[in-house]
Amino acid sequence: MKAASRLTTLALALALALAACSPSASASPSASAEPSATPAASAEAFDLTIFGAASLTDALAEIETTYEAATPGAHLVISTESSATLRTQIEEGAPADVFLSADTSNPDALAEAGLTAGDPVAYAGNSLALVVPDANEAGIASPADLATAGVQLIAAGPEVPITDYAAEVVANLAALPDYPAGFADAYAANVVSEEENVRGVLNRIELNEGDAGFVYETDALGSSEVTAIEIPEAANTHATYAGCVIAGSAHEAQGEAFLAWLTGSDGQAILADFGFVAP
Repeated sequence: MKAASRLTTLALALALALAACSPSASASPSASAEPSATPAASAEAFDLTIFGAASLTDALAEIETTYEAATPGAHLVISTESSATLRTQIEEGAPADVFLSADTSNPDALAEAGLTAGDPVAYAGNSLALVVPDANEAGIASPADLATAGVQLIAAGPEVPITDYAAEVVANLAALPDYPAGFADAYAANVVSEEENVRGVLNRIELNEGDAGFVYETDALGSSEVTAIEIPEAANTHATYAGCVIAGSAHEAQGEAFLAWLTGSDGQAILADFGFVAP
């Protein structure tokens, strides 16, 4: 009986020792232990509404992707149209944060009216191109042919920046010594359509619905359905694109940051990929 009692006592002691060593018996973490790190809060999301000139359509698609990837929380809401139309919309209270024009006069007008937060900033440059459909049924070989009777020219409306630039080119061409007298008047007489923006001009030429039209060099480079006719260097003009942040925007600081990015190396690299030059 004594031997059995001793065996029972040893077995109980062994069981207690094993229980003490098991994970379930380990001490709970003390109150002074370091708490686990809390994940950093994500950046606050915001929508930045960009009103951009029609000639920026393709570039803005790439800018949207790149900027959103580089800027936590940013979501660009892009609307493209003629710069003059966008300016009018802003004057009438459209909720834009940033205006990217194809000229300087439209942003300057907004600034003079007190509708911008700071001065407009030049961000890109462009030149003009004379384009014809690939078929070129009118046989246009040089800008001088734009004065030929019966040629159907596609232009933009009077308020669209490309129209002012085209008028400069036509005046410069008319002043060249080998151009016919009355060239500018003959050109004007051949205009059969005025589109809402420069993309409208390009689209009509791509569809072979006109014989020729002036667009931006970037438009011509981006189309596989038109052929560019060389403009004499002495007659071409340089377009300066300017942008501004709209006063009273809910995202003025973010708009200023976007303009700074656009005029910096990353934004300029994207614009250069689409044929734009430094302002």
